[in-house]
Amino acid sequence: MWLKGERIHLASLADELAIGRATLFRWVGNKDLLIGEILWSLYDPLRQDALARTPGEGVDYVVAVYRYINSTILHFEPLRRFIHQDPEYALKILTSSQSLLHRRTVAANTELLRSQVARGTLDPPMNLDSLSYFMVRLAESCLYSDIIGGREPRDEELEDACTAVRILLGGQA
Repeated sequence: MWLKGERIHLASLADELAIGRATLFRWVGNKDLLIGEILWSLYDPLRQDALARTPGEGVDYVVAVYRYINSTILHFEPLRRFIHQDPEYALKILTSSQSLLHRRTVAANTELLRSQVARGTLDPPMNLDSLSYFMVRLAESCLYSDIIGGREPRDEELEDACTAVRILLGGQA
C-alpha cells in the first residue's frame, strides 16, 4: 500500500486482513511505528547492498556507502510521493529523534564507523556517536530540503554533503 502511494489507515488495514483492530495494534503498535517499520524494511536492504557493493575501506569507503544510500533515497519515487502527500507527517516519521527510522539509521551508521575503526582504516577526529548523528542529519537536510527549507533536493547538494562527511571523518576535501 505504501509503495503505491496509498494512505495507510489502521482500521482499514485491520478489516482488509480480517483481524481485529486490537490485534493489529498489538502487532504493529501505532501508525507511526508501522510506517517506520515499512521505511526501515526498505532502508536496511539498501544499506546492506551498499555495504556489499562498495569497494575500499576507511574514509573513501564510508563516503561511497553514504553517497550510494543517499543518492538512491533521493531518487526513490515512493518516498518523494510520501513527502509531498503530507510533508509535516513525513518529516516527523523520517527525522524526529523519537522516530524508529532515525534511531535505527543513526545506529546503523555508527556500526559502519565502528567497523572501520576496528579494522584500523578510520581514525575520526570526534566521538563516533556524535559523528554518526551529524552524518545522518546532514543527509536529512539534503534529502528532505523540500520540506525543511522549501527547495527541491538536488544531487549537487548531496555531493556537498559527501564532501562535508569526508571532512568530518578526517579526510581531505
